[in-house]
Amino acid sequence: MGTALIPGSYDPMTLGHLDIITRAAAKFDRVVVAVMTNDMHKYVAGVTPKVYLFDETERTHMARLTCAHLPNVEVISATGRLIDLVDRVGADLIVKGVRNEADFAYEQTHALYNRAHNPRAETVYLPADPSFDGVSSTLARQMLREGQDLSGILAPEVIQWINTHPRD
Repeated sequence: MGTALIPGSYDPMTLGHLDIITRAAAKFDRVVVAVMTNDMHKYVAGVTPKVYLFDETERTHMARLTCAHLPNVEVISATGRLIDLVDRVGADLIVKGVRNEADFAYEQTHALYNRAHNPRAETVYLPADPSFDGVSSTLARQMLREGQDLSGILAPEVIQWINTHPRD
């Protein structure tokens, strides 16, 4: 069914993200997971730059560990605008997961902007599995800072990698 592009900052990639990626991989011939840096502050006045816990190389590595078992999924790191990345990777659709109305409203704003600036940048939404409703990268970072067990939040391979690469 073509190529799906699943962008995100993935700081870090959670099992909720993996669920969306796995479901997309079952429907598309090729899935490109793009680990991106949110640089909206470059394009929109008044937006505060996002501060990441993990750098781009670390986020990409963890995403690759998480998706390694999916043969039609390619994980890349990408900079710049999503509307340009759509063309660079030959995406047929952008796929976004949504947990609730707030997620949908946030993603819809971006989807409308993307399509207005690149007609090929069409977005489809996959509803999150209810078992991942409370799972987010923000929660994972908080749990990591507090030294909590990340089982059920992050892939076991990522937990192992984090445990062998402690943060300063």
